[in-house]
Amino acid sequence: MNGPVIDTDGLDGFPMEPQGGSATFGATVSPLGGPLGLSGLGAMLVTVQPGKRAFPFHNHLGNDEMFVILEGEGTFRLGETEHPVRAGSVCGAPKGGPETAHQLINSGTTPLRYIGISTTQDPEVVEYPDSGKFAAIAVAPGADFMSAHLKHVGRREDGRDYWEGEMA
Repeated sequence: MNGPVIDTDGLDGFPMEPQGGSATFGATVSPLGGPLGLSGLGAMLVTVQPGKRAFPFHNHLGNDEMFVILEGEGTFRLGETEHPVRAGSVCGAPKGGPETAHQLINSGTTPLRYIGISTTQDPEVVEYPDSGKFAAIAVAPGADFMSAHLKHVGRREDGRDYWEGEMA
């Protein structure tokens, strides 16, 4: 644990890691939950430049998420709806199917900064309705999504028969 308080304006000692890096996706993300010593609650500070998104449109089958907008303006996609957001907005993304899929888009002219907060049920399955993919993830203690102990990203049609490869 790095301490009970983090100043989000400085975040000295907490790396801002680029995510995505395309014309559509890209953000800086700083983990907050682990450095605060939290084990059942995840949190991260996300900064998204105008016109970009931090993450693909997705829904969680095991975890709830909440976003607290600190600066900027954007659009919160939830299922088939879009909602304008600005500093002071709080967005909820409950676990569930594609009707709870969500994404924050910086549709403003200045950086969009928000804190993403989530439960940390593990393992987790995430669906990506825009691309038809899913991810099955098991995160070992102290790891994160990108360094998960077990992670498979695929499509349903890539599946295998339950008995394939098993010895008779």
